[in-house]
Amino acid sequence: MPIPAASSACACGFRRRPEHLRHLRLLIPVLAGLAAALGQAPWGLWWLALPAFAVGVRACAQARFPALAGLAFGVGYFGLALVWITEPFLVDPEVTAWLAPVALIGICLGFGLLWALAVSLGARYLGGALGVAVAIAGVELTRSYILTGFPWALPGHVLIASPALPSASVLGAHGLGLAVLVGAGLVAMLRPVPVAAGIVLWAAPLVMGAALSPAPEGGGPVIRLVQPNAPQHLKWDPDWIGTFWRRGIEETAAADTIGPPAMTLWPETALPALLRRSQDIRPILAAASGGQPVMIGAQRIDDTGAPRNTLVLLTGPEGEIAARYDKHRLVPFGEFLPFPDLFAAMGFGPLAAQLAGTYRAGVGPVLINVPGVGRVLPMICYEAIFPQDVRAVSRDAPHPRAIFHLTNDAWFGTRIGPWQHLALARLRAAESGLPVMRAANTGMSAVIDARGKVLARLPLGEAGHLDAALPPALPPTPYLATGDWPALAVIGLLAALLGVRKRLKRPATRRSENYGVPTAS
Repeated sequence: MPIPAASSACACGFRRRPEHLRHLRLLIPVLAGLAAALGQAPWGLWWLALPAFAVGVRACAQARFPALAGLAFGVGYFGLALVWITEPFLVDPEVTAWLAPVALIGICLGFGLLWALAVSLGARYLGGALGVAVAIAGVELTRSYILTGFPWALPGHVLIASPALPSASVLGAHGLGLAVLVGAGLVAMLRPVPVAAGIVLWAAPLVMGAALSPAPEGGGPVIRLVQPNAPQHLKWDPDWIGTFWRRGIEETAAADTIGPPAMTLWPETALPALLRRSQDIRPILAAASGGQPVMIGAQRIDDTGAPRNTLVLLTGPEGEIAARYDKHRLVPFGEFLPFPDLFAAMGFGPLAAQLAGTYRAGVGPVLINVPGVGRVLPMICYEAIFPQDVRAVSRDAPHPRAIFHLTNDAWFGTRIGPWQHLALARLRAAESGLPVMRAANTGMSAVIDARGKVLARLPLGEAGHLDAALPPALPPTPYLATGDWPALAVIGLLAALLGVRKRLKRPATRRSENYGVPTAS
């Protein structure tokens, strides 16, 4: 009997699937991940990110190898969202530039493997696009807390640039992430009722954010933010240290614009000498501020000889140290080396320790009482990506007046990292109902109200100062009371329901796929 022609084969229910086209299917989750990442700062294309998540979730749910599709989805997403991770290694390119691609590949594969695990488990035990979406939400919540935690570029962060941001006061980042991902899972089912439900879920935080009252108006004490603009590769160059210090002093002493500042805020590690050797320069700073309090980032050596990334509140004509706070959330591989014994056993101990630095973590979070301002929560750089600190101080003490964020974003380059860091400071404000006064070395210094709106900021890469009245705070928000427990409970409930549904559902008949042409017997 002759072999049927290709057209006959198709008519008989068989379809050719060229091998090279099968492999191109992995491009769909990669491209969906890239498009979803465009919802992050600085792009803020949240309206593109939402359907992109739906496309990615559907591609993973339908994939022949779900784990591989999940890896592709994660690599596409994190490869763009976290591409700034290469910037710190380019500050001293002759020494560390070779590590830039290693870091990017490592973080993309690491977080991509988490998504691969989520997709694999979701497809197997929960079933369908909705199961995949719930599983990704679960691993993203885990990523925020496991080990030191790294809650950067979460799916919920794509809504920071949208009208939904004020709803973070109720939902938090992971509640927003659930709306994004579960909505994507429903839309990905491509059936009228689930699609409608998914669109409603996407719309819910947008409507809630628009419905919440704006931050109260009114001015508190005037705060001056100083931005010296010291590029990281020159910041500690002996030929440049004096230049940046004098620049900051000039900005501190500049004429008032809206009234005399009640205090001045400088960035992270802005004091050009170790704290114990700063007796001669602190009075200069005090004189420039007119005797008003100054909060400034510094470095110090503690009694055991360990270096600390710290900030101090200086008061009086001599710049006496009225309060001090040591950064308690250190950057892994940037300020400390995690798992030092493991790296030593692998033979990388000395190199890794040299690259990571040797800072010792302090105790925190703490509140500092600033004369004329009130109790504020200080945060140094990376600490602003964690919501737990605001919840901790609001639970154990009266609600603070504001968050003071001192940072040196020169490490993050000039393109993506500083914008994302500013976006996370906006999220902290919206979650907590606290205004944020942000002093950044190279930018962007900003004033953020209690709903997360940027009221004023200095441009990236320019020196200057910004005078602004401290915006009012809101009462403690629901999110401060509940934290991420509601999000965890919803993820657990959905996983349980989907798991039971999958077990009870009658096995569906699998479609057979034949990638060749059948031969007659």
